[in-house]
Amino acid sequence: MKALILAAGQGTRLRPLTDDRPKCLVELVGKSLLERQTTVLRRAGVQDLTVVSGYRADQIAARGFTTHVNPRYASTNMVATLFSAVDLMVDGQDLLISYGDIVYEGRVLSSLLAVDAPVTAMIDRQWLRYWRLRLDDPLTDAETLKLGPGGRLRELGKRPRDYSEIEGQYMGLIKIRADHVAKVKQVYASMDRAATYDGKDFDNMYMTSFIQYLIDHAWDVRVAETDNGWLEVDSVSDLQRYEAMAADGSLAPFYQLQDSA
Repeated sequence: MKALILAAGQGTRLRPLTDDRPKCLVELVGKSLLERQTTVLRRAGVQDLTVVSGYRADQIAARGFTTHVNPRYASTNMVATLFSAVDLMVDGQDLLISYGDIVYEGRVLSSLLAVDAPVTAMIDRQWLRYWRLRLDDPLTDAETLKLGPGGRLRELGKRPRDYSEIEGQYMGLIKIRADHVAKVKQVYASMDRAATYDGKDFDNMYMTSFIQYLIDHAWDVRVAETDNGWLEVDSVSDLQRYEAMAADGSLAPFYQLQDSA
């Protein structure tokens, strides 16, 4: 299995912590997000890891990580960052794609790896419990996620009208099965560069828009499910909250720090 960790952005909402380092190198309780994530991956036997970087890529390489630089990181978004590393996507080899600003327990990764589908997206069923830690009104930040029979994903990434449209939250963790890696590359190459995708131009489309594009073109996209067991570090307030909860022991029901120690 090949793993690509998408970590090209600066993370402006984490300033000043990201003034001199990329977001993935911000520390959570003494260990960087990237170190925590790669520890879990390696324990699961995923050894072929590349960090797709951009902003302060030198900092990531200096920590001993294999990197690939998206030279247009400052003007592109997550999907373009992923496909800047298209030559690293090996046909016939499972591909794991992860955002660089998340951490997750081993059980979460195991759940994803256990699903045998062309494309699998990791979702949190207990997302509302977690979102309420971070927001007074979770509906303002959450995105739609609708499921069909057998865990088939029908919709994600839209603005929800109410909680009934949210059957889980996408975590930023995806697996593409070996026999579909070449096909995913072909789909991306064939997309209309002049079109807009959920209001964004081609270079700045969201990953959820790309997944929805696959769904709309009859791809079998499934979900793997977890009940918490992960964190997203999006802002200084997120980080401060997690650090305080780790200190008083209240973080454990949401994420086990020792799992990536």
